[in-house]
This record gives sequence, C-alpha cells and structure tokens, in this order.
Amino acid sequence: MSVFLADEQGEEFDLAGIHNLAELVLSTEGYPKETEVTLIFVDEEEMSSYNERFLNRTGPTDVLAFPVEDLLPGVAPDADPTGPPLMIGDVIIAPAYVKRQSIEFEVGFDDEMALMVTHGILHLMGYDHQADEDASTMEGRETEILAMVGKKRR
Repeated sequence: MSVFLADEQGEEFDLAGIHNLAELVLSTEGYPKETEVTLIFVDEEEMSSYNERFLNRTGPTDVLAFPVEDLLPGVAPDADPTGPPLMIGDVIIAPAYVKRQSIEFEVGFDDEMALMVTHGILHLMGYDHQADEDASTMEGRETEILAMVGKKRR
C-alpha cells in the first residue's frame, strides 16, 4: 500500500498513526498492495475553498473525498500486474475543524480524526451514506475498522 500524506496546516495530530490506519483500511477492504491513496491535511480556509469550488457549499467541512475510480463498496478491484498502481483518489481533511467537531460531539480528537480518515477512504472505495441502508453499511464498516485500532465511532 502506498499512502501519501501532505500536512499543509498547523494542527498537531498523530501522522504516523493516520498513515497506519489508512493502510489498515485499504488492506482490510482487500485492496491490492499496489493501491495508492493521498491524504491531504489543510487549514479551514483551504477547505472552504475546496468545498465551494467542488461542491458549491460555503464554509469549511471536516472531510472531502475525490475518487479517481468508480468503485463498488465491499468489492476490491483486481491488481493488474503489468499496469500502473491503482490510484483510488484523494482525501482532504481539515484537522482544526475536526478538533472543534470532536469537542462538540464530546469524543476524543484522535478518535474523530481516525473516523474522518476511515470515512474518506471508504468514500473513495464507493461507500456512501445518502440512503439509510447505505449509511448503515458504511457506518458499520467504520465502526469495525476503528475498533481494530482501539478507536470509537461517534
């Protein structure tokens, strides 16, 4: 697994733990070892810019996911031994926003950051939460993965 991290903001968090969690999400979902994902950590101003530019929403948010492939939840694609690595997309997270959100929801900042990473990567893998049944599936998967690293889903 290749997890690329870009920390472009000032909030402190466990970058190594986030890297390991991202690898766990990919491997737990059965993705080939050649899979690549990028996690970008930005300040709220930058997140507001992304949110407005790509989703026509005002203000910052916690996490955005930009998939490269059209994947199905729970179905890992096969590796192509002669092709390029499977790049599934980018996840953008605003840690300062996540920190405020963790206080609001009365959960630990590390737990909330772990949820955002897991949530974002699952979105890249085709999981969604628009319909109740899909939300239940995604939330269940988040809970299972977070439990593997001793984190709780709010």
